[in-house]
Amino acid sequence: MATAAPTPITRPPSPLLAFTELPRALSEFGLLIPSAPWLYSVPRGDGHPVLVLPGFTTTDASTTVLRRYLTRLGYDAHTWDLGRNLGPRAIGREGEKLAARLAAIHEATGRKVSLVGWSLGGVMARMVSRVQPDAVRQVISLGSPFTGSPRSTNVWRAYELLTGQRIDDAATKEQLRESATPPPVPSTAIWSREDGIVAWQNCVEPFSENSDNIEVHGSHCGLGVNPAVLYAVADRLSLPEYGWRPFNREGVRAWFYPSAGHA
Repeated sequence: MATAAPTPITRPPSPLLAFTELPRALSEFGLLIPSAPWLYSVPRGDGHPVLVLPGFTTTDASTTVLRRYLTRLGYDAHTWDLGRNLGPRAIGREGEKLAARLAAIHEATGRKVSLVGWSLGGVMARMVSRVQPDAVRQVISLGSPFTGSPRSTNVWRAYELLTGQRIDDAATKEQLRESATPPPVPSTAIWSREDGIVAWQNCVEPFSENSDNIEVHGSHCGLGVNPAVLYAVADRLSLPEYGWRPFNREGVRAWFYPSAGHA
């Protein structure tokens, strides 16, 4: 009996695009000061807790700009406090350490927690939202490859080496299968076609009534300091707890957001 052909693996970004990641990220960081009036034109936060998860191999230091911005807007921004993000070595084999961190914030504040995860941090945010949906207000991922094959990134070999987790083992495949479906809470994926680390096609949120996609211009390493990303995150967080709606990119916003909706 004939067997189905394997699903083609999306090619990772080109070496040239990957090589330009650092200078592009630095240029995005340099736009923060001139963008300040626009960044602070968003509605003030309602004080609800926001847990920010760093990307692969990085620590809470990498999310400093994003967390300070959210704090100044009036949110209760939290670090993840789990050290360097080395996958299961940081959060536990079943994600129990991250689940405990989320539960602690939820219990201490008495409010649902919004999760903002950068790259691998976004994949983890989606995972923990399935474990504790009653503690999560919404999930926002930044360049997070939660669909497709891990081989569509330029760092999958480093991931296996540093985390001790094989991307082809049964547990990893099951996690990816679950991650490819929309979380049980409102979710927004922010991504760039100019990403030099992960294939942008693997960062696109599947369609559901409570999911959305926001495309931006920029690098992968600059997502946490990119003014367009920060504005979009703040816009999503400003939505009422029970009044989530898709991102509005009409008017001037269309200059900064090439597309919104499902690619």
